[in-house]
Parts: sequence; structure tokens; C-alpha cells
Amino acid sequence: MNRHGVVGRGAAVLLAALLLTGCDGLGIDEGGAEGDGGPSRGAPAAGGTSPLANPRGTEPGLAALVTEQERAAARELIGKVDTKGRGPRTGYDRDEYGYAWMDTADGVPLARNGCDTRNDLLARDGKELAFRDGSDCVVVAMTIHDPYTGRTIEWRKQDAAEVQIDHVVPLSYSWQMGAARWDEAKRRRLANDPLNLLPVEGRANSAKSDSGPASWLPPSKPVRCSYAVRFAQVAVKYELPVTGADKRIMLAQCGG
Repeated sequence: MNRHGVVGRGAAVLLAALLLTGCDGLGIDEGGAEGDGGPSRGAPAAGGTSPLANPRGTEPGLAALVTEQERAAARELIGKVDTKGRGPRTGYDRDEYGYAWMDTADGVPLARNGCDTRNDLLARDGKELAFRDGSDCVVVAMTIHDPYTGRTIEWRKQDAAEVQIDHVVPLSYSWQMGAARWDEAKRRRLANDPLNLLPVEGRANSAKSDSGPASWLPPSKPVRCSYAVRFAQVAVKYELPVTGADKRIMLAQCGG
């Protein structure tokens, strides 16, 4: 696979995503091809891709949804998410989702491409990338736009915690909403699926912790509808319910 290739799908993907006719409309392939697609090198430092045009999560960023057509499509998608009460955290452990940033979580884009998940995400969303000597994988410096705060961050690996990889649907949240009963392979996919992962400011990620949308939303208000869409995309793909309060807040971000 060419890790320097561009994975954009253009207007056809946008049209298909806007139709939003169930899982097929989301471009979901539960099996997934190993190594399918690759992060776009030299992604824009600001803005990013509409979540409606990025159903696989292989394009960078999380652009705001501003038109009524987009927001109507967002509400339709969020409406497909099931609800239930949040269960106990009993038994949750990060290791239940495999070791962190494994490249061997089969069934998700970018798996088994020779680069761990964290560096795949930095390469997908970063601009002006610099790699460790002798590597085309390990990112040591970049410029990156954080959709949660709207900040552009000049990141260096020696300050690694300044940019963290957020699980949009937190792993602990997923455990409490039903993932405790999944097999480990499915949990590994959720933990390493680029659809569920965004590089963001470390402080924002820490503030979010394992909150659902009813308890935490991105500080940047223009991106909140997009965040709700991404949360819904992950929930629909993995047949994972959210709480009733979370769903109401998600709809509200998109005018529902």
C-alpha cells in the first residue's frame, strides 16, 4: 500500500453520505480491507473534512456543518442511534481493547500498514510533517489544527502530550453501553478505527475524559454538530446505543 497516497473520494462520497440510508449509506464495511487507504500527507492545518463526506474516517479533521442540507442530514443520521441507560463501569480495563495503538486490529482502515495507529492519525491530520530519521512513519514534528478548540498547534514530539488522540466514543463509555459483551476483536476495531479517532489538544482531551455529549462538548461551538455526527457515525457502525440525554444533546447541536 502506498502510505503517501491521497484517499479522497470527491463529490460521489459526499452525495452518498448525504443520502444516509442506513449502514450502506454510511459506507460501512464491517469486514474492511487490511491496509485499505492511507492517510493524506500534508493535510490542511485548519478546517478539515466534513464528517458527512468522510464516513470511513480516513480523511483529516472535522469541518463544521453550516448548510441546512448538511444539518438535516446530520439530524437524520443521529436519529438512527439507539438509546439505553448507561451501565456500570465494572470490569472495564483499557487492555480489554488490545494494547494501545496496535497496527493489527483487523477490519479497520490503515490496519497492518506497518505504522501504529497513533502515527497514522498524526499523519492523517497534520501538515508540514517531519519524520524520525530513517522512518516514513514516526512523526516528530507537525502543524495541526485542533477541531475541539479551533487552535492551530505547532507540535514537537518532545512535548508529546500537547496533542493527544481522542476516542470520540470513549472506550469506557462504550464498555458501559454494551461493549463489555463484545468479543475482543470488535473492541480492538473500535479502539483503532480512524472513524473514532481525532488528534486534539491534550487539555481538551483530558477535560472530556469518558464523557458522553450530554456531559462534554467541544469548546469550539461551530464544530459541535460535526462532533455529534461523528459520535453518531461510530455508534451506528458498531451498533452501540447512547443514553437518551446524549442523543437529545446531539440532535440539539444540529438544530433538532
